[in-house]
Amino acid sequence: MGRGEELARLGAHLEAVRGGRGRLVSVRGRRQAGKSRLIGEFVRRSGLPQLFATGSRQATLQRDLDGFVEDARLDCTLPGADGLTAGGFTSWEQALRAVHAALPADGPSIVVVDEFPWLLERDPGIDGTLQKLWDRLFEARPVLFVVIGSDLAVMEMLTGHDRPLFGRAREMVVEPFSVGDTARMLELDGDRTRAAEAFDAQLITGGYPRLLLEWRRLGDLSAFLTEQLSDDNSELLVTGQRILDAEFPRDLQASGVLRAIGAGERAFSAIASRAGVASTPLTRSLDLLAGKKVIAVDRPLAARAGTASRYRVADPYLRFWLRFLESAVVDIQRGRPDLAQARVAGGWAAYRGRAVEPLVRQALTRLAIDDPVLGAADSVGGWWPRSQTPEVDLVGVRPHGAANEVTFVGSIKWRDSEPFGQADLDHLLRDRVGVPGGDTAPPIAVTRTTSQVPGLPSYDPARLLRAW
Repeated sequence: MGRGEELARLGAHLEAVRGGRGRLVSVRGRRQAGKSRLIGEFVRRSGLPQLFATGSRQATLQRDLDGFVEDARLDCTLPGADGLTAGGFTSWEQALRAVHAALPADGPSIVVVDEFPWLLERDPGIDGTLQKLWDRLFEARPVLFVVIGSDLAVMEMLTGHDRPLFGRAREMVVEPFSVGDTARMLELDGDRTRAAEAFDAQLITGGYPRLLLEWRRLGDLSAFLTEQLSDDNSELLVTGQRILDAEFPRDLQASGVLRAIGAGERAFSAIASRAGVASTPLTRSLDLLAGKKVIAVDRPLAARAGTASRYRVADPYLRFWLRFLESAVVDIQRGRPDLAQARVAGGWAAYRGRAVEPLVRQALTRLAIDDPVLGAADSVGGWWPRSQTPEVDLVGVRPHGAANEVTFVGSIKWRDSEPFGQADLDHLLRDRVGVPGGDTAPPIAVTRTTSQVPGLPSYDPARLLRAW
């Protein structure tokens, strides 16, 4: 469910392979996004001879190689697998040559190496080895060779212009489910009155398929949180720590900075204060976290140069986990899940109002292609001055000559029951005066419920879901 486009792209790669030439595909995506399941399902459907091996961050190169051989013994249907499963390799060149020798002589096949960045840790030259053998051996054979990784920065680096695989590997990104996918999976897309639940689910699960399956089984937010917060080994609780342990920097200072951002701090000075880090090391930590795609850096649209950036945890699930769940594990382990549930209940409304902003901006950017109200904006963000106040939640811009034209400004009021009212509009109109070029831009409202302002264009959850 929700992976038709990705399966079609893989199918196109396989059709190219059937023409007689090999194709190398680099697949990246966040841990738990469903990459391995997707590729495994594609391989199963193909019915072709295959090898599926998984790296496992072993202590030595030799143990990595031994693990590769063991995977071949368990999950390899290549016709020449005997030479591969015999093992005895002392280098990746030997192992990959054995893979090549195992390929069928008269038809297509598929080779998959999952967790490729972990293999790269023990042998930083493995991509160079693969490049050499790809050019000399694999490319001339009808093989679809797929490498998969969750370390986004490393997987991007693999195909960079200064790396051996540049120009050889096709890139594919497997994202977590979008809000639209989440709505369809939870069967909410056809129910206008429940569309807001899809956004709740996205902010908590991050669109991770395994968590969404649990949500769908339990039926709604309350039942999901009650069950998941009653077990310290639940998917909702353990996935966050697994992600941090597997992919993110082992840097104590960066870890403290990440937790400061996860606690809700966005401005540089506020992060520095909460994390207890001076300016220069904080800059290094922020650069490290941004480079690893752990945090997103937001800059105000239509702003003058020098306006301060803001920082947020990029993954909605990890953002929720850092804010509410990491500290809840101890309570749950000592038999007090009620404390964890109370912590979420007490902070959820305020947290959600801020956390939903990136999803709203994403939706409006997609809707702006066909929605005249949004003035063909090609970027939707927010605006704030260097002092951080006042703030405008939504600013749409499009290129206009040498500068950008502000096509609309907007306010997000994601409240459970209170509609968007005249006071909310008045506040927006006061604040838009500070937006460079936006003082006369038409206003819009985004509301979880309804708008009570006659004539004001408004976007509720059901309308936002149409973006997907």
